[in-house]
Amino acid sequence: MQCDVNCTAKVLKAIAHPLRLKLLCRLRDQELTVQELVSQSGASQSNVSQHLALLRHKGIVSTRRDASRIYYRIGDPKLLALIMMMQDIYCQKAA
Repeated sequence: MQCDVNCTAKVLKAIAHPLRLKLLCRLRDQELTVQELVSQSGASQSNVSQHLALLRHKGIVSTRRDASRIYYRIGDPKLLALIMMMQDIYCQKAA
């Protein structure tokens, strides 16, 4: 039980940043490159790259190389479900 609590706290701490949450929401439905995430998030390339590196180091996102491009995706189906649930609860558009 203690490991589950500690592991959960580490994951929540890692995603508890507005830009990281935005990146994860963008990765919800598809793999994207850094440049695509920069374009969609409005943040600088260095900022996006730093946050993706942290998320990758924590095992939250994984990558796939295709020639010179690196595609990012959410690496854990449980985390994907959490992101989807948070979007459904907190990001609903006004009717």
